[in-house]
Amino acid sequence: MKNNKLVVLFFETLKISAFTFGGGFVIIPLLRRKFVENLKWIDEEEMLDMIAIAQSTPGPVAVNAAILAGYHVAGIPGAAISVLGTIIPPLFIISLISMFYNTFRNNIYVNIAMAGMLCGVAAVILDVVISMLGLLFKGKDKTITGRIISLAMLVAAFVANRFLKINIIFIILASGAIGLMMYLFGNRKDRRKGEDNEDIT
Repeated sequence: MKNNKLVVLFFETLKISAFTFGGGFVIIPLLRRKFVENLKWIDEEEMLDMIAIAQSTPGPVAVNAAILAGYHVAGIPGAAISVLGTIIPPLFIISLISMFYNTFRNNIYVNIAMAGMLCGVAAVILDVVISMLGLLFKGKDKTITGRIISLAMLVAAFVANRFLKINIIFIILASGAIGLMMYLFGNRKDRRKGEDNEDIT
């Protein structure tokens, strides 16, 4: 059974990577559609966590996300197979393009095609953002206060990066610290509520 999963992991990540144009974020909806909706190997909340970790850690988002998805499905062999499947297509295509780079670089038709592809890529990334927003705010464990804090963090992170030009690593660390505090505060509140219920009984 595990061997079958490894085979599926390899060919699915290979196929997804081969048709991922426009950067690492474009792979996210493809991974989600395949592993969450079709194969049902990963649930929505776990995929959201994987995306957050993949973006927050060094390295390409696509490779990081593939490692996490593969590890979740089949452990270390799954992570290794997923990485292999993810890096083969770009390695082959970039090696091929580099041989003809000077020819392509100043070709007007190639430049026009690239400009058109950018529009499509922007639309796909926007779709990823909207999907992630939906997952972020519809969690069953989210209180009204939690949703408000999440929205405030979202706006603050955008302003800090877009307008204040604060280094992304500081934004990620600050967001992680706030998330940890929210988790600890929520746990303490639940524990206190449980103790009060025990006192009443």
